[in-house]
Amino acid sequence: MANLPRQDDRLPPSSKDKGVTMNGQQEKLRSTASESIKAVAIYEVVKGVGALLGAGALWWWHTNLEHWLTTATVTWQRSFGHMLAPQIDSAVRIAQQASKNWPMFLLLIFAYASLRFLEAYGLWHDKTWAYWFGVLGYGVFIPIEIYYLIVSPFDWFKLGILVSNLLIIIVVYRNMKRKGLI
Repeated sequence: MANLPRQDDRLPPSSKDKGVTMNGQQEKLRSTASESIKAVAIYEVVKGVGALLGAGALWWWHTNLEHWLTTATVTWQRSFGHMLAPQIDSAVRIAQQASKNWPMFLLLIFAYASLRFLEAYGLWHDKTWAYWFGVLGYGVFIPIEIYYLIVSPFDWFKLGILVSNLLIIIVVYRNMKRKGLI
């Protein structure tokens, strides 16, 4: 065995001895994600849960979907007027299309939710692959969001989505840079 200096077990470990306990056993050092990365992970979980709630609603109401959509749209308009009307109309069209082949649509929703949960797990546990997944996953949609913001009438909702996606890319990119991944 190599002739290494011994540490006196009676002395508390110094700051240089991170990862070594008083009895000499190696502790597992865990890298922890920053608070901003944890916030992105929570956002991913919220998106995944939202998708699963949408899947549950589609499963529950797929037989009476037309009636339910009509009731929900009328209730929304009565309560909020035309606020987010384009998004509501788009969601109604998607739900009507999904009702024609709801098992396949449910599978797609579960796949999407699984990706959101997987990314959230990776970010929370500070995994390198999750940083790349996040930057590329959000970055690929930025040109599309800018295009639709330019060619269609101005919409605060679309602008909010674009800004939030840009903020997420910046947060993840800055953390990647801090960790030396790029």
